[in-house]
Amino acid sequence: MEVSHKTKILESPAVEQLCSYLSHRNESWENAESAPDLETFETELHKCVMALERELVAEELSRYDVHAEAVEVEGVRYNWVMSSPESYQSAAGEIRIERQLYRQSGQKTKSICPLEMRSGVVMGLMTPRAARQSAFVMAQMPAGTAEKLFAEMGNLTPSRSTLGKIPSAISEVWETHRVKWEDELRCTEVIPSEAAVLVVSQDGVMTPMKDGNRAAKRAQPDKQPQGPSGYKEVGCGTVTLYDNEGTRLQTVRYGRMPEKNKVTLHEQLEAECQSVLSVRPDLTVVMLADGAKDNWQSLGTLDFGLDPDVTPPQVVYIVDFFHAAEHLKEGCDAIWGKASVETKAHFERLRVLLKEHPKGVDKVVNVLRYHLGRIKAPTRKEQIRKQLTYFRNQQERMHYADYLRQGLPIASGVVEAACKTLVTQRMKCSGMAWKQAGGQAILTLRSLIQSDRWHRAWNLIKDGFCTPFTICA
Repeated sequence: MEVSHKTKILESPAVEQLCSYLSHRNESWENAESAPDLETFETELHKCVMALERELVAEELSRYDVHAEAVEVEGVRYNWVMSSPESYQSAAGEIRIERQLYRQSGQKTKSICPLEMRSGVVMGLMTPRAARQSAFVMAQMPAGTAEKLFAEMGNLTPSRSTLGKIPSAISEVWETHRVKWEDELRCTEVIPSEAAVLVVSQDGVMTPMKDGNRAAKRAQPDKQPQGPSGYKEVGCGTVTLYDNEGTRLQTVRYGRMPEKNKVTLHEQLEAECQSVLSVRPDLTVVMLADGAKDNWQSLGTLDFGLDPDVTPPQVVYIVDFFHAAEHLKEGCDAIWGKASVETKAHFERLRVLLKEHPKGVDKVVNVLRYHLGRIKAPTRKEQIRKQLTYFRNQQERMHYADYLRQGLPIASGVVEAACKTLVTQRMKCSGMAWKQAGGQAILTLRSLIQSDRWHRAWNLIKDGFCTPFTICA
């Protein structure tokens, strides 16, 4: 069998074409007055190799076909209908093979294809590796740009339409098994021995929606206005491990399309915390976010799921220092005038106090309260009152000198970066607007990739496209 198979490969048209091209190339060197063009050689060689790969993949894929009178899927019998050719996209380009189709007797239902069910062909369109590559690229760029990239690479050649379908198909399978699969991914991960602090953060970014409520919403307390009508907030969350020196060790990122109370995001963050703390309950837990009320309501209700006899971890709640500094700057602008030399001097002094003095936030509150009573201009007075309210509401989460002494992070840059890299860079390009399912498909892919879970996640995903069946005797 081995000798026969080798002989068959050597006799294939693709091998003959490759040998012929290499022979012709050698002649070009012998007869040329100057060196032949290298790029041309690379291009033509690549075409020949891809043609050979397509032949081999087509032959291998054909082995997954089933020739039988009938097959049974979940107790339902499907009888053989016909043999029919079909084209698939492989990682080397389009291949075309003959495969068998089966259908329920007397039913006008869609035929099933055991070849696709056994091999894990995605959506009847792509081989697993082609689907994986397409999904990865689609996570990074729009379908039109991805189509041009694949054309330039000269391997897989999917259309824009096909590329647009792949993330949604993968997301549909992922969401069906999401809770189980996310738990499996966590179980395969090792917590670094040097980890000392577990930081949980939550934030959001306004994203254009096709099916969004066209009426603009009011901003929440301590939040900026929510953007133009048709935008909704995509939730982002991160779970990060740090060592005692403040070095970030690893981060898991999540992005979820708009959902009331960010329920799914809350469940994901909770499950991550439970997974880590079940192994390392000794970690200090830090809840770190900006001043938005909904973030703190969510973070404050995370259930760590520890047994009653386990000593609960120390939990510290911290408002991001840079958000606090921005509010301080607005207060200084209202007191001493925007962009004035006096404002700059007072802001720098108060910023240092806020960060480094044991009672820094108290001193900031006292300064704002003093000038609130002194200044008469209504607009300036209202701005000072607004910032004073902010610092009073967040006062218990602003003991920055103490946090720094404990070696705890005071900046929510990780979740802010997640908002940018998960959402903004991919989903807020010019002219884009998203539906719930399509947006979540992209967010899921980007979350897995940016959390260093893509390779392990794909092994789960590809198995999700395989459907078991039995051949009827």
